[in-house]
Amino acid sequence: MENRYAVHPEQVKRFTTEELRRHFHIPTLFVSGELKLYYSHEDRVVIGGVMPTVEALTLDAGDFLRTEYFLERREIGIVNVGGQGTVTVDGEAFVLEHKDFLYIGLGHKDVQFASSSSEQAKFYLVSATAHRAYPTQKAAIAELTPNHLGEAAASNVRNLYQVIHADGIQSCQLMMGITQLETNNTWNTMPAHIHDRRMEVYLYLDIEEDARVFHFMGEPSETRHLVVANEEAVISPAWSIHSGSGTANYSFIWAMAGENYTFKDMDFVPMDQLR
Repeated sequence: MENRYAVHPEQVKRFTTEELRRHFHIPTLFVSGELKLYYSHEDRVVIGGVMPTVEALTLDAGDFLRTEYFLERREIGIVNVGGQGTVTVDGEAFVLEHKDFLYIGLGHKDVQFASSSSEQAKFYLVSATAHRAYPTQKAAIAELTPNHLGEAAASNVRNLYQVIHADGIQSCQLMMGITQLETNNTWNTMPAHIHDRRMEVYLYLDIEEDARVFHFMGEPSETRHLVVANEEAVISPAWSIHSGSGTANYSFIWAMAGENYTFKDMDFVPMDQLR
């Protein structure tokens, strides 16, 4: 498990591109036959990718968490961004198609990941600390109704799926969903906002090999950017904006954790305050 310490915004003002990427960019999540995990001190979330082959892979606490098992003091949200796969939770199997979600609550000891088709599954996961157990629950993307947002004139027509949140799959403090931009639309989360009580992480998807997304971050008065490719993630601290524009349309999975559990807790930044 790779460790990522929290960084003060005053430090970020002086970061080079390489330093910015080293602290906030996650370039490699999916490696065949491996489970890769990143521990962020931003609200102590764990971000990971699992790409099983013929052998199932087990979610293990390892030496880093100092717990007997991974979900001893945690909850987790999982999205399959590859071929059909199965997540088995204490003996109960959940089949996940492409972009299906699964929430697993506090206290489950045995979590295993397997591919069930010739096209390997790719399980993206975000885990937050938890103090209360909620039921394990699956959400199939085909059965969800998105919020249709944006307008063509602003190049931000998109479909927002809120999956793990107060009015959907219940959790302790984790919120998670997916936003899909329609063809010829490139902007997300602009006008920008911050939420000083929650961190956020984006996983960018559906980006063609020769395309990129420019992810904007930083304090509103001191913005920076990261150039990201397909299946790469960005950690966004509570003090940072999190917005992006691509060379073509794309999707992104967003996940939040922190002090409160209110999706609409956003402090919007007027355009004339961005620098």
